[in-house]
Order: sequence, then structure tokens, then C-alpha cells
Amino acid sequence: MKTRPLVSVIIPFFNAEKFIGEAIESVFGQTYEEWELLLVDDGSTDSSTSIARYYAETHPGKVRYLDHLNHQNRGANASRNLGIRHARGKYLALLDSDDVWVAHKLRRQVDILESHPEASMVYGLTRYWISWTGKPEDAGHDFVPELGIPSGILYKPPALLTLLYPLANAGSPQDSNLMFQRKMAERVGGYEESFMGKYQMYSGHSFLAKVHLRETVFVSEECWNLYRLHPDSMVAAAMKAGLYYRRRLFFLEWLAGYLSDQEVKDAKIWMHLREEQRIARVRLHMQEREWQQAMLAALMLLRHHPRRVIRRLRALIISPPATTLPSSWHAYSGESSNQ
Repeated sequence: MKTRPLVSVIIPFFNAEKFIGEAIESVFGQTYEEWELLLVDDGSTDSSTSIARYYAETHPGKVRYLDHLNHQNRGANASRNLGIRHARGKYLALLDSDDVWVAHKLRRQVDILESHPEASMVYGLTRYWISWTGKPEDAGHDFVPELGIPSGILYKPPALLTLLYPLANAGSPQDSNLMFQRKMAERVGGYEESFMGKYQMYSGHSFLAKVHLRETVFVSEECWNLYRLHPDSMVAAAMKAGLYYRRRLFFLEWLAGYLSDQEVKDAKIWMHLREEQRIARVRLHMQEREWQQAMLAALMLLRHHPRRVIRRLRALIISPPATTLPSSWHAYSGESSNQ
């Protein structure tokens, strides 16, 4: 019988005592058993450190505890990279400390990657989890956003870069939904450690941009993880503080620099990127009530993207209407708050 490949599961965490136990237990609950678990502590000061150490001590052949030199706080991406450097598996699966997996997640993703050796990564649907609170008013409000692109197929590079958020409208995969080859992660240079502190909001997107640019990805129609929505998420905090578009511009400018360094000439990629940069500038100036700068930025957008301005005009002025997604999304949307 063919030996099943080892999967290295990486959970980076920072002060995650409230949820990390559930995340870990969802790994132990997997129907696929050929895994190792690396718990990467990003300088926690709460009881999540002792929780992680307990699992490592009681499951020494299965779980390892890692942290940075002198228990430093280095950011989510540095913690992910630390886990990748210590991983022994053929495949890697990252799980945010406030999310959980469905029981067959690892088994199905291994089956897909083994069936499609040309694919470096696989992802599918995510359930946005509101009912975790146990409150009656949250019951029945979980939802699974559509992928926005055809599923059950392979995407050659760089197709997904111009199909998915943050350069297009289709949803981007959640970090906890991914499985990818360890060699691929090494090949693209791992996660970008410059995305730390207040700029971690796009930490996962920077890695995905590098993957989509160079690697083949299988997109599945299956749902594999529960993504916990709560008001402490990064995007919710950024929106509340009025910093969302400033941080979005930081990512888009990083991406422009990365594409230049990689000598990417694809006109479609650059068109999408420049448009999103100009839209973000218009929205930021409007938010800051800098009307003259907003007008100049809008004129630049109209000059360079005249056919797309009408389609995007509504998005420049208002957020997506409440009818497009459940109202809970607008209160709790965002990436993991494990940092």
C-alpha cells in the first residue's frame, strides 16, 4: 500500500487563549492521521503559551512547540515562516488560532493534490462562522460566500492574480483553507515578513500574490473550514479606525514593487493593479475629506480607465449594500485576529 504523505499543520498564535484549544482539537479530529502539528508562539503573554506547551508535552510524537528567539513578537508571517522551516511534511496546512477545520479537510485536500501533481496548492469554500457565540440572535446567520469563479478545475499562473481579491471581485481564499506543497512555499520565498503590526491585514494576500503569479492552483467547490467572525478582527478594527484604505494602499504599493522586482510585463496584471491603486487613493482622500486630492485622483482614474469607471463608480462612494451579504458581515468582516 502506498504510504500516505505527511502533512505539517502550522498554527501561529499570539494571545489566543480564548480560541486556540478549539483550533488544536479540530486538528486532532481529522479523519486523516498522517500529520504533525507545529504550534508557533509569537510572543504570547497570556495562557495560550501554556496551552500550546501542554499539547506538545502530552503528544511528543505528534505536536511541537516553537517560538522566536527570546520569545519575541515578530508577526504572523514571521511565525508562519518559522513553522515552514521546521516542517517535515510534503504538504503544509495553516490554521489560524481562532478558526476550526471540518473533520475531512486534510483527507480531501491530500487526495486532490495527489491526484493533480501539477497543482502546488488547493483551496475551496469557507463557512463564515457567526453562530459560534451561542447567542440566539446569531443562530442561523452563518454563510458560505460563493467562490466567484468556476470550481473543480486547475488555474494556471497568473490567472488567479487578476480574478481574485484584492485585484478583482472574486473572493480570496482564507489562510485556514489552504494546503500547499512545502517545496512550493520555499520556491516562492515563503511569507512576507514586512507585513507586521498594523499592516498584517494583508499578510496572507502577499503570499497568495506570489503563488498566483508563478504556480498552478486547484480550486474546489468543497467547504473545509469555519472562519470565526468577531469584532476584534483586523479589518473590523481598521474600518472602525478609518485606516482600511491606507493599509490597502500599503499592500498595493508593495505588490507594485514586487512585480517590478520580478520583471513582470503582463499588461493585464498592471492594468488591474493601477486601477485598484487609483480607486484606493480616491476613497482614502474622500474619507479624509481631502476633496481637491480626491478630484484629481478621480480624474486620473477616469483618464486611464474610462471603460471601468462607470462599473466601479458606486464602489467609490459607498460600501457594498447590506443586501449583498448578511448584516453581520459588515460588523465582523476581516482576517484572523490572532495578531
